[in-house]
Parts: sequence; C-alpha cells; structure tokens
Amino acid sequence: MPQPGRWYDGAHGHDRYYPTPGSAVRAVPRGSRWVVWGGVNYRYLGGVWYGPGPYGYVVVRPPIGIVVPDLPAFATVVTIAGIAYLYANGTYYREQPAGGYEVVPPPVDGTQPAATPDRTYVYPGRGQSAEQQASDEYECHRWAVTQTGFDPTVAATGAATAGTAAPALRADYRRARTACLEGRGYTVR
Repeated sequence: MPQPGRWYDGAHGHDRYYPTPGSAVRAVPRGSRWVVWGGVNYRYLGGVWYGPGPYGYVVVRPPIGIVVPDLPAFATVVTIAGIAYLYANGTYYREQPAGGYEVVPPPVDGTQPAATPDRTYVYPGRGQSAEQQASDEYECHRWAVTQTGFDPTVAATGAATAGTAAPALRADYRRARTACLEGRGYTVR
C-alpha cells in the first residue's frame, strides 16, 4: 500500500519504503552518522542519506565515491555480470578492502551492450590518507569529465555517447583522469 511522502523500492526484490528524495526534514534521525564528502556534511542512517537544506536537512541521493562505514542489515545482495553489489534505497554499494562501503554507479545489467570496465589501480605516492585519496579520485574524475565530455558513470547506465566516438572518448577520459591523479602524486596503473 502506498505511503505518503515515501517511495517504494522494489528493485532486486528489495521491497522497502524510503523517504522521497528532496523531502525536507528539520532534524535527522537519532543515531545517524556523519560522512563528509567534497566539503559537504552528509548524514546517513538505514540506507537514507541527508544533506544540508535551507531549514535543516533534505533527503538526497549520495554522490558516487562516498564511503559509509556500514549498511543496514536489510541491504540486498545483487550480483550483476559476476560482480557482487549491495543495494538499498536506489543506491549500489561495493564493499571496500580497507573497510566500509563505497557508493558506485548503477551497474550494467547485461541487457545493454557494455564496454570493458575501466579498472585502474591508484597508489598514494606521497602518503595521502584514504580520505584524501577518495577526494582526489573524485575531483580528478569530475575534471576528466569536464575536459573530455565523457562520463563513465553515465555510460555504465546505458546512456553512453552513441556511435564510434565512445571508445575514443573513454580513452581520452582515462588519460585525463590519470594525468590529474599523477599530478597529485599518485601512481596509476
């Protein structure tokens, strides 16, 4: 049965209601965690993300790359193209080896043609912290998108640039991101 001010998430058999993104709240629920990303103080609890709003907080979708220390017990495990994800409230997460769960782009479900995933390994050559590395990787991603006009997070959802230009744009994006990261003292392979 529909619930006012909430949306139903039935994807992957998740079967849950959540507050509608954009909904204003005066105070976040007790027990929510602070997660700082790109200078913004987000709050997180039970699969719901809150960002600063004009009169308190607003329910938001989390930015790609942000890491939260834990997920709700009811997060749904989803395997797509042989990769395991955790899913809650319209958001996909991947468990990180160092701990926590990173928000990732929606995976390609196999019904759409997909390019080989861009897999790079980034090593902090100047002793950068995990938080600094995450911030630098996100900033370099955004810069590469601006420089090339290609966003692999959009391409992963099937909205990629059509035609033969997509592979060239993907390669340009990869080079731009690598140049940015190397300029910040990382080794990229």
